[in-house]
Amino acid sequence: MESARLLKTFLETAATRDKVSASHISIYAALVHFFEKAHGANPFPVTRRELMRVSHIRSITTYHKCMRELVAFGYIRYLPSYHPKLGSLVYFVDMKS
Repeated sequence: MESARLLKTFLETAATRDKVSASHISIYAALVHFFEKAHGANPFPVTRRELMRVSHIRSITTYHKCMRELVAFGYIRYLPSYHPKLGSLVYFVDMKS
């Protein structure tokens, strides 16, 4: 899976959904950034703090809502860590396009 294809496919499908907001797009783009930093590993680790910083999401509530909805929409799988030092794992779901 390459990051350009991930982002292109996400944006194409998100454009057809009324429920996808700018916050979802921002978090997804930040996830692609961390995917690249992990050299394309799937799953890849992320921390809420870093993901919020890169996506410019300031509200923890918005962050959790968007992550939950990205899972519900079928874009990602998210395995939260709950450990303060360990990152959560995110899997990109392969959306063929």
